Amino acid sequence: MALYEDLAGRTALIAGGATLIGRELARAFVDQGCRVVIADIDCAGGKQAVCELGEGVMFVETDVTSDTAIDACLAAARERFTGIDFLVNVTTSYLDDGPATSRENWLRALDIGLVGAAVLAHKLADELSARKGVIVNFSSVSAHRAQAGRFVYPAIKAAMAQLTRSQALEFAPRGVRVNAVAPGWTWSNVLSALSGNDRAKVDAVGGPFHMPGRIAEAAEIAGAVLFLCSGASSFVVGTEIRVDGGYLAMGPERGEVPIATLMEH
Repeated sequence: MALYEDLAGRTALIAGGATLIGRELARAFVDQGCRVVIADIDCAGGKQAVCELGEGVMFVETDVTSDTAIDACLAAARERFTGIDFLVNVTTSYLDDGPATSRENWLRALDIGLVGAAVLAHKLADELSARKGVIVNFSSVSAHRAQAGRFVYPAIKAAMAQLTRSQALEFAPRGVRVNAVAPGWTWSNVLSALSGNDRAKVDAVGGPFHMPGRIAEAAEIAGAVLFLCSGASSFVVGTEIRVDGGYLAMGPERGEVPIATLMEH
């Protein structure tokens, strides 16, 4: 059932849309009556999304580190759906060996997870302005917390948060709103791979970092993205919406009462 009637008939481009999270985003947009362009290097995942979601979805194999590939994707999208109203940047990289990460992998990961999003936004700026469009970037709780053994991914996500603020300032006078979502642990390709597709195991490990005691479903992240694309968020600009189950609100106490314990002694 559609929640946001103003999304119907419009078109969303989801960079990284062949991932588990991306496909759930595509499903959410389709449910609102949107058309969807999935831009991703994962042909199998992209084709699966098209099969599952129907003719309102198209997949274009796209390497976001290539301007030529991005241009071809945008041309195909415009030919099929006339124009783009929403850009959602999900694409990221998990190339991360902490302090031992090579220069090559640093640059590759930044190209995938940050530069590609910036280039897409730049290439779509005029079109989004003409259509009063919206950009939604994916930050992360990792952007805001030190994490043992991880350098590259948190740095990329922190940069995405700052890119969002700068883009918001740049594009707002042109009628384009830019915001970000900052998910906590979410059932995704990487967690499925690391756990052997064992969701219960991931909930057991990641649940304690979130107040509900579990990780997020991708559909829960999609709900925030739809809100940011809709007119219901018309005065929300340059912000990150935390969809993190309280991850960033929690500190090391986590239900303990250290002050009361201190007073007992």
